[in-house]
Amino acid sequence: MTGTNSRLRVAVTRRLPDPVQARMSALFDVTLNEDDHHLTRDELVEALQNNDVIVPSLADRLDGPLLDQAGPRLKLIANYGAGTDHIDLNHARQLGITVTNTPGVLTEDTADMTLALIIAVTRRLAEGLAVMQSGNWEGWSPTAFLGGRIGGRKLGIVGMGRIGQAVARRARAFGMEVHYHSRTRLRPETEAELGAIWWESLDWMLSHMDIVSMHVAHSPATFHLLGARRLKLLKPSAVVINTSRGEVIDENALTRMLRADEIAGAGLDVYEHGHEANPRLRNLPNVVLLPHMGSATVEGRIEMGERVIENIQTFANGDSPPDLMRPEML
Repeated sequence: MTGTNSRLRVAVTRRLPDPVQARMSALFDVTLNEDDHHLTRDELVEALQNNDVIVPSLADRLDGPLLDQAGPRLKLIANYGAGTDHIDLNHARQLGITVTNTPGVLTEDTADMTLALIIAVTRRLAEGLAVMQSGNWEGWSPTAFLGGRIGGRKLGIVGMGRIGQAVARRARAFGMEVHYHSRTRLRPETEAELGAIWWESLDWMLSHMDIVSMHVAHSPATFHLLGARRLKLLKPSAVVINTSRGEVIDENALTRMLRADEIAGAGLDVYEHGHEANPRLRNLPNVVLLPHMGSATVEGRIEMGERVIENIQTFANGDSPPDLMRPEML
């Protein structure tokens, strides 16, 4: 795809921050979703058939049968987000459609949210908020809402990529003891900088941790990585945090153990079945549930949009986009 960027037809499936939409409108022939409704399958087909580029988000499932209906002019799926579980990447590749994403820009925001969940669960913030909002607070008591101090606790990070390392830095600042299991061990100097202790065995690490935080991508190898068997390895006082991908935890098993007081608490920003959290989790006092807010900062969302624009422009100029999803990544 070469030529003048302003002639590119670009369909954006969800409303993006105003500065991003304004810049896209100045550069391309853009169809925007001004009322921010969730596009129907028919609307997605129309977007795929009539544009050079589509900019989907995680709520838009671009599966094989849908991609088969794409028009001949569609050459690029410029995903707004790092995760691409909603796109059939192999099928897109077979059709000659390039796929890009926006990695890296959300590292700090997601790490911040991870620490927020750790604090919220261990210090019982949701319970305190609920009492205040209900108007039922009866006054201070020496034994009310007793949580736990996070300083000195053992944090087990599963997946020590960019986000895992950012979490480790924050946790160390809070005085936590940082442990990790990852497919690849960090270099000694990085371990020293983070004060992180590597465990070759995930099972062995899990059995020793006070808090376990998931930071792995979703793949066949990581599906239910924290399943029923491994959840049973956790101490009854342990807390589970997930800001990565919902599918890496067996949500039903986690729910059962939380309800049976076999795990002390959980903080979740992602769910196994998209935006549907297990209904039996919703009213548990020891669980904090968030609506996928890990990247929800003005700065982060604008940076995501800028990465999308850069990917589109680079591809349009005939060069390899900086965030190309390569075959070895599929």
